[in-house]
Amino acid sequence: MTGDARPPRPEKMMAHPLPGDGRRENIPLGVACMLASTVLFQISSALSKWLIETYPIGEMLFMRAVSSLVAASLVILPVTGVFVFRTRRLHDHLVRNVSQSFAQVFLVAAMSTMPLASVIAITFSGPLFSTIAARVVLKEIVGPARWAALAIGFLGVLVVTQPGVGSFQIGALFALGNAVLIGTVAVGVRRMTATESTPTLVMYQMVILTAFFAALLPFGFRTPASYGDFAALMLNGVANAAGQYLWTRALHLAPASAVAPYQYFTLVWATVLGFLIWGDVPTAVLVVGASIVMGTGLFLLLHETRKSRARRKAG
Repeated sequence: MTGDARPPRPEKMMAHPLPGDGRRENIPLGVACMLASTVLFQISSALSKWLIETYPIGEMLFMRAVSSLVAASLVILPVTGVFVFRTRRLHDHLVRNVSQSFAQVFLVAAMSTMPLASVIAITFSGPLFSTIAARVVLKEIVGPARWAALAIGFLGVLVVTQPGVGSFQIGALFALGNAVLIGTVAVGVRRMTATESTPTLVMYQMVILTAFFAALLPFGFRTPASYGDFAALMLNGVANAAGQYLWTRALHLAPASAVAPYQYFTLVWATVLGFLIWGDVPTAVLVVGASIVMGTGLFLLLHETRKSRARRKAG
C-alpha cells in the first residue's frame, strides 16, 4: 500500500460524524422546522399533562424517552448505522442532555400543579434567555428587529395568560427553571452543530434521556391500565422524537436568536388542542394575544427572508 492510499486518521474522520450533513445557513427552512416542532411538542405536552393525572412523572418521562429512542432509531440508524455515535464531544453531549433532562422534569412538574396555559406563559420566556445567551456565548449580532419582536411576542403571551400574584408558586418556579435551561440548551445545540450532525445530536439525546429517566422508575411505576393508555404513552414519545429532530434541525439551519421566537406559536396549537379536547372556547383576550404572537412571528419570517435574499445577492 502506497503512502497516498493510507486511510484517513481517526480524528479527521470524527471531525464531521456524518458527511453531507454539514451546517448550511437557511433561515426560512430553519423557521419552518421550528414551527413544525412546536406542533409536535404541544401534542406531546397535552398527552403528558393528561397522563400524569394517572401515572407517576418518572414513568411517563421514561416511557416517552423509550418510545422516542425507538422511533428515532428506526428512522436514523438504517441510514447512518453506528457511525451516528461517532463524536469528539461526548462531554458536551452529556452536559447538554443532563440539562435537558432536568428541564423536562421541571416542565412536567409545573404542569402537574398549574394550568397548562400558565406553564406555557412562563416557559415562553425561554427565547429571551436563548437570545441573551446567543449574544454572550456565540457573539451573534441581535438586531433591533429581533429584540423588538421578542419583547412584543412575550407581551402577547402576557395578554393571553394575564399572570398575577397567583402565578408565583412552586409550579411557576419549575416552569421558570425549564425556560432558563431550554433557553441555554438551544444555544449549546447551536454551538455543537459546527461539528455534530442533526442525527448525532438527536440519538445522543434519546439515549442519555432514556438512561436518566430510568433512574426515576424506582420512585413509582404503574402498569398501563388499558391499551389506549399504552398507545398514548407511545404516541407521546413518537411526537416528542419528531419534534426534537425538527427543533434540532432548526438550530442546525439558523441562529438560535432567529428561530427561537417562533416557539411562541405553541400558544396557537395549545388553543386549538384545548378547544378540540377539553372544549375550551377562546376568549377575546386570547384572540388578541395570539394575534400579537402570530404577528411578530410573521414579521420575523419576512424580515429574515429579506436579509437572506440580500446576502445572496451581495455574495
